[in-house]
Amino acid sequence: MTLGADVEMSDHHPPLRSFGRLKSRPIKPRQAALVEQRLPGLRVPEGALDPAALKPDAAETWLEIGFGGGEHMAAQAARRPDVLVLGAEPFTNGVASAVRHIAEQGLANVRLHDGDVRDLLARLPDASLARVFILFPDPWPKARHHKRRLVQSAAVGELARVLRPGGRLRFASDWADYVDQALAVIGGNPAFAWTAARADDWRRPPADHVTTRYEEKRLGDCAPVFLDFVRLPAATPVIPVSARAEHRDP
Repeated sequence: MTLGADVEMSDHHPPLRSFGRLKSRPIKPRQAALVEQRLPGLRVPEGALDPAALKPDAAETWLEIGFGGGEHMAAQAARRPDVLVLGAEPFTNGVASAVRHIAEQGLANVRLHDGDVRDLLARLPDASLARVFILFPDPWPKARHHKRRLVQSAAVGELARVLRPGGRLRFASDWADYVDQALAVIGGNPAFAWTAARADDWRRPPADHVTTRYEEKRLGDCAPVFLDFVRLPAATPVIPVSARAEHRDP
């Protein structure tokens, strides 16, 4: 059953399980020192979270869920220094890479949550985000593991809560059945509308997309698919995704 915008996430969710390891190769000493020096000041504070308190002059607040090595997140933050960019990633090596990107580019508008994004979402106020990115998340390709994927009805309901009306959610993947699942779960939530009007809208990277090294590896079973959704006002009627054009070629 698809959940609507009024669904709150449970305080007792299962522990995070990642398709990849939470840590792979050892972090180099120089990078470890940078993390030790910079990460405490970049971390999102504990407790109830008010994005406006983190950057009072921010025009908007964006969130990237599972930022990997931080390339896309850092590039978006550099393009929009007027935006507060929050990033959530449990992978230790990815967090270390993101800290390096932030330091090298001198970014002052990025804050990090090095853990389960569900904990971060639960602390965000209603309608506090203008954009959310979920780009090439852990695919969990085996059918028995699909329940571990990030895009489930409860998580989408929580994203509907924290996104403001008119806010945008972007999902991208190169695993065909995950694209199908995301389209069904997000598009089936009455708080969201899929914005695609023509095939190129999902076949081609959006104009503001930043291609990362991970994306270029093409580890999935299809070409990358980009799904953009808009957060609707509560009273806006929704055209079901099932009535829309097929999102990819057979």
